[in-house]
Amino acid sequence: MDQGNVRFRDRVEAGRRLAELLKKYKDQQPVVYALPRGGVPVAKEVSRVLQCPLDLIIIRKIGHPGAPEYALGAVAEDGLLVVDEQDLANVDRGWFEAEKERQLLEAKRRRALYLKGKKPVPADGKTAIIVDDGIATGSTMLVAVRKIRQDQPSKVVVAVPVSPPETARSFAEKVDDFVAVSVPEVFYGAIGYYYEDFTQVSDEEVINLLKAAPGVYSAGEGASSTT
Repeated sequence: MDQGNVRFRDRVEAGRRLAELLKKYKDQQPVVYALPRGGVPVAKEVSRVLQCPLDLIIIRKIGHPGAPEYALGAVAEDGLLVVDEQDLANVDRGWFEAEKERQLLEAKRRRALYLKGKKPVPADGKTAIIVDDGIATGSTMLVAVRKIRQDQPSKVVVAVPVSPPETARSFAEKVDDFVAVSVPEVFYGAIGYYYEDFTQVSDEEVINLLKAAPGVYSAGEGASSTT
């Protein structure tokens, strides 16, 4: 884990560097779960190196109405919700409920679009490695951790290319292992700062990456379908 100001060329390079730190799990029957969209190219490289299935955990951030990049909380596609109660007390409750429903619908839309009704790769009894392209406050990742624990994996690992030190410390206490390529002592706020190319990942890219990886598309009917 690097304490310096590491920058990645793009998400693919970040994924390759992260995968090197996760090789210790290769023989533990892991499953890699990406947070779309940005986490998918990173997770695809981890899945390739570990030669294990790739699936998604779809979580949507609920941003503050006055500062959308600041998370009030996050919601999973099944309605699992984590919020900061102190922040929530300072926003209109009607707005919050409407925004929560909007993000819930978007999570369900993405599941239908990306996975075409295919069944999730089960995590029960396995090492579940949750991957994103970076982590800041960690609200989205926290929902992902709570959701994957419902499947009773043997171990939960959170793996990201970059994290602030306080978030890294927090997750190290919440999961079995927290892995990051870089935990800079001074975090500059935006994950994109740590990438030379942080272009938004499209829905089509997500679908193509899933099809190219072992996982839901390579199991059973539909593995060779096109979009």
